[in-house]
Amino acid sequence: MPKSIAIIGDRFMLPEVFRRELEKACGDGHDIRILEQAWPDEPMEFGDASRGLDKVREYFGDPDEIVDFLGDSEILVTQLAPITEAMVARLPKLKLVAVSRGGPVNIDVAAAKAGGIKVVNVPGRNATAVAEFAIGAILAETRLIRVGHESMKRGEWRGDLYRADRAGRELNEMTVGVIGYGNIGTKVVKLLRAFGCKVLVSDPYVQLSAEDRNAGVELVSLDTLLANSDVVTLHSRVTDETRKMINAETIARMRPGTIFVNTARGPLVDYDALYDALASGHLGSAMLETFAVEPVPADWPLLQLDNVTLTPHIAGASVRTVTFAAEQAAEEVRRYIAGLPPVNPC
Repeated sequence: MPKSIAIIGDRFMLPEVFRRELEKACGDGHDIRILEQAWPDEPMEFGDASRGLDKVREYFGDPDEIVDFLGDSEILVTQLAPITEAMVARLPKLKLVAVSRGGPVNIDVAAAKAGGIKVVNVPGRNATAVAEFAIGAILAETRLIRVGHESMKRGEWRGDLYRADRAGRELNEMTVGVIGYGNIGTKVVKLLRAFGCKVLVSDPYVQLSAEDRNAGVELVSLDTLLANSDVVTLHSRVTDETRKMINAETIARMRPGTIFVNTARGPLVDYDALYDALASGHLGSAMLETFAVEPVPADWPLLQLDNVTLTPHIAGASVRTVTFAAEQAAEEVRRYIAGLPPVNPC
């Protein structure tokens, strides 16, 4: 039986790509309607209690407009559209929401479940993209790529960067600490092994793969990792336990001159403490890709430091992320239509 499917894409997760993958997986006999949102050209939102959006975050779109667009759709495929408790009550025919991202934080999953709506997601959709980006970030700091670039842009030829006391370091002589061993952390570890560096991992909820153990990767406590790493790269999820896990106390345990990289989430870091450590020189440099507030304020103190590389939350932005996420979301829809259990229920 043909299904009514609503696609709410954006300018990253293109609705046309969703449609293409849905038609490949489910056939072209379904009633498919599409809507393209303006993200990332316009910023997402992070919660608004006055509009009943306090239980969702990292969403885009007005609830009333989304409800009107969905109408009697049985299936919603989206990246950022919010689904709240109030919206569930207005969407009695909606039965499946396929979210093309690892964390479906734009959906009130408990409210959806109570309303008889299944929610599925795409864990690890951008794991390879973020892992590769993290390696690039580490190299940019360890080999002084940013420093050299900025000096050239200013018209300076930094011959002094060839001095033994200022030259960059090779990863094969360094210890890299990886905090978090999930979809992204495991890929970062695999890539790091190819450089020949010593790799330490801290994650209290996992065991290392046999491949990593046999390659000499060590699973250690957070304190041990911080005290023994030349580079610390962060790949944890945000939970009550991990929020601001990088703070004045944990930073103090890092070696003087440590390079810090965050391609995970901004709330994992106390940015005031990080600023102090970078400004004082305790930390050698940092590469920051995500922030507690996005976009960051124009007068944010970290923007003023010379030993910081900043990018606007783009680590997961690859063409393959788009196609992979759409493929996986389409497979979940196919399984729903066929009466099969979901692969990644929330």
